[in-house]
Formats: sequence, structure tokens, C-alpha cells
Amino acid sequence: MKKWLLTAAIAASFTAQADEGMWQPHQLPAMADMLKQKGLEIDAKSISKLTEFPMNAVISLGGCTASFVSPKGLVVTNHHCAYGSIQYNSTPENNLLKEGFLAKTYADELPATPGSRIYVTEAVTNVTDQIKSGQMAKVGNEFYKGIEQQEKALVAECEAEDGYRCQVYSFHGGLEYYLVKQMEIRDVRLAYNPAGSVGKYGGDIDNWMWPRHTGDYSFYRAYVGKDGKPADFSEDNIPYEPKSFLKVSAKGVSEGDFVMVAGYPGRTNRYRTADEVENQFEWAYPEGKVLRERLIEIIKDTAPEGSDERIKYESALAGLANYAKNFTSMIEFYGKSTMLDDRKATEQNLAKWINEDDKRVEKYGETLTQLNKLIEQSQAHQERDMILGYMGYTTMMTTASRLYRLAHEKALPDMEREPGYQQRDMTRFTSSMERIDRRYAASVDKAILFDLLKRYVALPADQRLKDFDKAFGIHKKSDDATIQKVLDKMYAKTELADKATRLAWMDKSVAEFKKSNDPFIKFAVSTYDETMARETQAKQLAGDLMKVRPQYMDAIIAYNHQLGKPVYADANSSLRVTIGNVKGYAPQDGLVAVPFTRLEGILAKDTGEDPFDAPAKQLELIKQKQYGDYYMKSIDSVPVNFLSTLDTTGGNSGSPTLNGRAELVGLLFDGVYESIIGDWGYDPQTNRSIQVDSRYMLWVMEHLDHADNLLAEMEIVK
Repeated sequence: MKKWLLTAAIAASFTAQADEGMWQPHQLPAMADMLKQKGLEIDAKSISKLTEFPMNAVISLGGCTASFVSPKGLVVTNHHCAYGSIQYNSTPENNLLKEGFLAKTYADELPATPGSRIYVTEAVTNVTDQIKSGQMAKVGNEFYKGIEQQEKALVAECEAEDGYRCQVYSFHGGLEYYLVKQMEIRDVRLAYNPAGSVGKYGGDIDNWMWPRHTGDYSFYRAYVGKDGKPADFSEDNIPYEPKSFLKVSAKGVSEGDFVMVAGYPGRTNRYRTADEVENQFEWAYPEGKVLRERLIEIIKDTAPEGSDERIKYESALAGLANYAKNFTSMIEFYGKSTMLDDRKATEQNLAKWINEDDKRVEKYGETLTQLNKLIEQSQAHQERDMILGYMGYTTMMTTASRLYRLAHEKALPDMEREPGYQQRDMTRFTSSMERIDRRYAASVDKAILFDLLKRYVALPADQRLKDFDKAFGIHKKSDDATIQKVLDKMYAKTELADKATRLAWMDKSVAEFKKSNDPFIKFAVSTYDETMARETQAKQLAGDLMKVRPQYMDAIIAYNHQLGKPVYADANSSLRVTIGNVKGYAPQDGLVAVPFTRLEGILAKDTGEDPFDAPAKQLELIKQKQYGDYYMKSIDSVPVNFLSTLDTTGGNSGSPTLNGRAELVGLLFDGVYESIIGDWGYDPQTNRSIQVDSRYMLWVMEHLDHADNLLAEMEIVK
């Protein structure tokens, strides 16, 4: 789409709902007048410049967002974003998840989970023309592979400079492509996390709910070599000195104040078709909810609370529970909404608009029909595909398959390898093999795989896979006892639970794999051809979708522009900016949720039992009204969490919430229950994000955990 048209569409959108939209930084100058009117005090152009304050202080953890808050590489993010690293360093005897952790010196800081990274975005370049050059005449798998090769070539050129990680992101379904260049900091260490009874206060019960009283924050530190460049972990490394960092506000915000968030939102689906909406809400979410809840039950039944096995799976449990509740909300609010009818009406109106103009008919006339046919194809084996997908929660089967795939890929020239198996990926691959030690227990892994195999066996025969069946000895008369016997034997004989063994397999040839007697290696070898055939089919379909989806989005953008509606790309884990205000909401008739919670709310909720078991010292401080410098007159207490109208989703966790001067006033960590469906559509009445108030974070650090060393290196605005 022509750049002027996108710019005009951006400007037009603010006559509608200004708080809707996850904007690419380069789009922000077109919003300057509106941003200033809403409360932005710094130059809007500065937010579009990734190498300048404040954007170069906002960083990605590869799944969560974070930000630099000191000149010595101190990084703040959510407690749940650092959860894996806290878990990795925890044992039953020294449970940092429960007790908390504070490094008083650099030397006391702990290595984060192997493979942990901090990514500092330095450049975003439109590479649409380069990606599509010479590819548009291709179809299916050839088109998919052609686009992939173009992406790999651009990435290789971008990563020629050591210390950088680059990726090409697709926007608007493939209408545009952008190359993102990020400095990759490889030495990441845990500096501080509050006790679980602060950082996870309320647990799964309060997750996605309001009122909330969770201190969802933790601190990492970024380290580099003595030359200031990214380096692997070494005791000789020094704290990274960022080009800029965020000041932390002890004044915070008040109701109605302007706020903005810069972060890396994961995925939204605002432009999906009615067919996709119907299938997702009426099949995929209900089925996914059942599977997630079952996996939670299996882990809890198999690994007793407080055991080493349970600690290994705490992070997995948190993720499963989070999205099980997410899916529950999705299903509930879809049932109450008119979303499906609205999508159908939108498509009818779009079709009418197209048919009103011969040029539009020529360009878009068959687009939606073609798209829906491809979507139907993608759903043909979805029940089987979902079960196989959830087998990704097991370790031995997936590890063996990845190692054998690596052996095949390493026989190819690097540029011909599958993404994820190129030389640039080997450090990550190695780290994934290393961290299994703290995330795997045979008893749990076997129990999960057993349950999923039972579901797989119950599928119609034409949905099953011949080689997969053979590998697990599945036949017409297979029952639970048969499956259990096969798994008992496989887990008893495999050697892949040993880290040295896993790492050694990374260097072995295809021929050596074929000679192995390890039962999971034998599984990987025997199912490889079948897996590759399914992958080729999937790429054929993906390639066809990559040709049609951009046409559909082009029509949607042009149509929305004419209506004066917001035009922004769905979230895709790339850097975005959202804007809004501190504001409460009415979750249902007769109820009004105010935008701040107070310390006294912790007292009111506390039962002394998990997840409402605040530290005794904290409860005493609250009873004594020890508010310190963080008192907020309008609520007569210290604010704990607050609500905003910011348009956010998963991946925004840990994002700095900024005031008009780009000072950190909070950390975004959740959304209210009613806004979960916001991944599919923004509702200004119920879409609310939840932040940890900076004043509560500072209060806990000063009065409860005595993190004076960290407070001293931060620039706190009082």
C-alpha cells in the first residue's frame, strides 16, 4: 500500500478511538498533534528513533519486554518474565521462587537460564521490495521457500557484524516486510526478585482479575566483554552501559493521566475472517482449554508440591494456567458478544464495497473466497495437529526429533538449512539442550505423553500417522496398558536425560543416528520421513496463504481508510507503542472498578495461605501505615496496581509504562478478565491493562527487601 495512504489512514483513525492500536515507531510522527494533546511532553519524533531516548532503553527478552533503569545495565521486567531464571536457580533447600533473592554485589548475581538474552533494537528497515523481488510469480511451497531464502539472505548480511541478531517480520499478512536489527546481549544475570508471596501474590486466582495486588517485578543485569561488546558468560565481563536508561518515578500517576507503553506484543488477530473466528472460539479454544487443564492436573498429581520435580515444572504450570484462564475468558465473552455476526457483517460490507468499483472487483473480487478455501484446508486435521502440538510439552520425544533434524540439516550448506538449524542458531540450540536438566523429570514427562497418546489413539484411523503408530507400537487392539508398557520401556532405556549425551548427539551424523538403540532416537529416525512430508504439505498451504492474505489485508486497509477507522498491523512480536490514560471501568452493570488498588487491599485479602500469604513483615508495615515517600493522597495509601486504557497483549509483559516525560511509572503485567478477548477486537469500555505502580515497587524495595544498592544506582524522580 502506498505510504501516503497509510499515513492518511493513521491520521484519520484518531477521529475514532485514539487508544486503539499497536503502532510501529515510524508511524508516530504522524500522530504528533494528537499525542501532544493527550499529554506527551517529549517530541513524538524521538519515539520513532530507535537509537535515541526513550526507545533505546526499551528491550526485548524474547517473549517479554523489559527496560534499562540504570547506567550499569540494570534491567527491570516482570517477576513472571524472570520466573524461568528464578526457577532455574531454585532448589528445595534454597527456593528463590518462594523466599526471593537479592544480590548485594555484582559478584552475588546469578546466571539466568541458559539461552537467556537481552535484545536492544537498533534499526527497523522496510525490505518489502527486496523480499518480494523475483518471487511473486511462484506459488505454494516454491513461493514459501523463495520468500524464506530472501529473508535468510537479508538476515545473513545484517548479522555480518558480530553481536547482532536480525529477523524479518511480516506485517499485514505479508503485505509489508521489515528487517529488525537487534544487539544481542548474551550474558544475563539475575539481580533481584521479591518473594513469591509478593511477586505472585494472588496467584492463579487473581490472574486476569481486578482488583489486583501483585508486585510483578524483578531485576536482571546485562553484562558484556571488557570491550563493551556482547560476549558469552565470563567472570571477567562487566555491566553493560546502555546509551540511555529510564528514570523511575516516585510520584507516579493519577487518574486520567496520559500513559504510553513501548514493548513487544506477541500476537493479535484483529483482521481474521469470520470462518477463522468461528473455528477458533467454537473449537480451538475449548479443546485447548481442556488439554491445558489436563496437563496441569497431571503435573500436580505426578510431582508433589515442594519436590524438585515440582520446582522443575513451576514455570510450565504458570504458563499452562495463564492460558487456560485466558481461553476460559475468550470462550465466555465470545458467547456473550456479537463478534461472529460483526465479522460476517464486515465481510459483507467489504464485498459490497469491492463490487461497487470495477477496478476493485478486478483486484480483490476472488480474494475472500480463495482465502476461506485455504483456511478450510488448514483445519482438515486440526484435532490430530493439536494433540501432536501439545506433545511439545514433553521433552524426550521432542529432543530426539530436534537432534535428528539437526543431523540432517548440518549436511546441507548453511543457507539451505531450515531456520532454527543454521549456524547462527547453534548457541540457542545448545542452551536449549543444557536447560533441560532443570525443566525435566521422567515421571512427569512420561505421564504427559501417556495421556496425549491415549487421545491420539482415540482419533479416527484416517487421522493417524502410519510411522508414528508403528514407532509407539499402536495398533487396532492397543489399550492403556499397551501404551504404558511401551513408554515404561522407552523411558527406562533412553540416555537423553543426560546433558553430556544430548550435547554429544549434536555432533553425530545421520548414519550414527540410524545405528542407535536409544528408543527415542529410534522414534525420531523412524518418523522423520513422515514428519518431513507433513511439513512440505504445511509449507505448500502456507505459501498459498502468503499470496492471498496480503490481498485481503490490502482491501481491508483501503476499506478502513475510507471509513476513517484505525489502520495498524496485528501484533507480531516486533516493537510497538500504545497510548492511553489511567482509567477505571465498569465490568458489569452496577459495578465500577476504580483505577488504583492500595496496600490495605493486601491486608484485606491475606489469609496466610498461598497465594494470599504476604510476608509477615509486609503486613506489619501496612498496619503501621509506613508509607514513606510513596504515599498517594487521593487514595490515602501507597498504590499497588493501576488500570489504563492501553491496547496490549501477551509479550507486553514487563513493558515500561511511561508518563508524558518518558519516566517509568509502572510495569505492565496483565489485563482484566473482560479484555482478554481484546486479541480479537478492542473495546474502549472494557479494554484495560494492569500495571504494577512504580511507587509500590520502590516501597517494597526500600522498606521490605532493603534493596538499597539497586535503589542507589537508579535515578528516582521524587
